[in-house]
Amino acid sequence: MVVMTLSVFYTPRMVADSGSMSPSAAKPAAVVADWQAHGLALDIIEPTPVTVDDLARAHVRDYVEDILAGRAPNGFGNRSAAVAATLLWTNGSMLSAARHAIAHHTIAASPSSGFHHAGRYAGAFCTFNGLVVAACALRAEGRASRVAIVDCDMHYGDGTDWLIEEHGLGEWLTHYTAGEHYDEPGDAADFFARLPGVLRDLAGCDVVLYQAGADPHIDDPLGGWLTTAELRRRDELVFTTLRRMGIPVAWNLAGGYQVEPDGSIPRVLEIHTNTARAALNALSSTT
Repeated sequence: MVVMTLSVFYTPRMVADSGSMSPSAAKPAAVVADWQAHGLALDIIEPTPVTVDDLARAHVRDYVEDILAGRAPNGFGNRSAAVAATLLWTNGSMLSAARHAIAHHTIAASPSSGFHHAGRYAGAFCTFNGLVVAACALRAEGRASRVAIVDCDMHYGDGTDWLIEEHGLGEWLTHYTAGEHYDEPGDAADFFARLPGVLRDLAGCDVVLYQAGADPHIDDPLGGWLTTAELRRRDELVFTTLRRMGIPVAWNLAGGYQVEPDGSIPRVLEIHTNTARAALNALSSTT
């Protein structure tokens, strides 16, 4: 087995205090530090920020400009200049990871969150839909003609569905959101029975954008249907199946809300570290 490195598109410019109960805006730094503390084989790469034009392929330009200028509330319900300053970089991280995954036919990571509820407006900790932004940019740049989004966050990717319908993207952009179908502990068996078929149906896609949410964890205050071991099994299944199918993967963190009284997020970090390990194992075992 060849030991591989995981390309991670990260910059401190992705990090801010959200001013809300969600740790997501500050999570990139904590996650990358935890991966490094565990000695994971990483290649940390500075992402390229998206442009207003990139964002405007998915969102109305006036909305994009108002968010960036602090004239409209972001997904955390405030007009924080610090959060606004991260948005070009978090969305850029997702797009950079996808470009890299396609170019090198590999798995790449974006330690970003806050995408799939963003549609017409911001909400539920999501401001711009970096999944659809990345998909549209990849197609416009001629890097991909078929893209899939596999969203295994706890919650239904309503913003993603809205943008796909609003812009008529369904002919080339496939969207699977587990949160549309599953939300109870008893759902795990059906999820694992059906997930391989969901992945096999993506044959022919040029890249998969995978949201490896930590919030489906059974103890998450906004989640509650998969154990730590089941989340690890989910990630292993996604990465190994798509790797064997020859489909590049760019993945991000998505949700995770188990915050300790001191503000730390050790249980969320454990889940995200397990995802990174699963990605590395898939890279190494199929090389």
